[in-house]
Amino acid sequence: MQLTSIHLYTNDLAATATFYTRQLQLAVIQQSSTRISLRAGASTLEFEHSNAIVHPVYHFAFNIPHNQLNEAVDRLQQMTSLIPVTGDSPIAHFELWHADAIYFYDNNGNLLEFIARHDLLNAAPELHIDSISEIGIVTENVPACVASFLQQPIPVFAKQPRSDQFTALGDDHGLLIIAAAGRNWFPTCTPAQHFPGKVTISHEEMVHTFDL
Repeated sequence: MQLTSIHLYTNDLAATATFYTRQLQLAVIQQSSTRISLRAGASTLEFEHSNAIVHPVYHFAFNIPHNQLNEAVDRLQQMTSLIPVTGDSPIAHFELWHADAIYFYDNNGNLLEFIARHDLLNAAPELHIDSISEIGIVTENVPACVASFLQQPIPVFAKQPRSDQFTALGDDHGLLIIAAAGRNWFPTCTPAQHFPGKVTISHEEMVHTFDL
């Protein structure tokens, strides 16, 4: 499953454009006074300016080559602060997922993640973003939300057991992270909140667009 695009909102489009083009070095696909579309590997990341949505905050992740996590740590530490996972390390180890990840914030307070999935055959000689790999979808009723996606059908992620607070749908290439409102986003103490947006996925030769 591929996350082909996500459409999010920001209260400060200019600062957002600066962060993603300078800090993360994403190329601009299209830009206007109200929105910007950026190339994130095989995916498109789009932000739209809004004053009506107060301080929207999202969680999303990027797949990077599975052999480039240390390089990602070194590069990001030169640009921003990494969120500590343990007392002495910013790296989260996910045994069930066979993956490692690091976390940081953008200028909006969005929780961003670089994740190296070791079951993907995506080793590369240099660090780059392969794609958007995860987007958080916040709901008051995780089982009901999951049930609606299963009708598409979008599979439950085989490496993560379902729960009433958190369920992942998809595969290593792309995941919808269904999280209960109020549940803290790992590895922070920030409770998940719902904000509007859209995600477009490609799955089994079909394209679907969903509201967040």
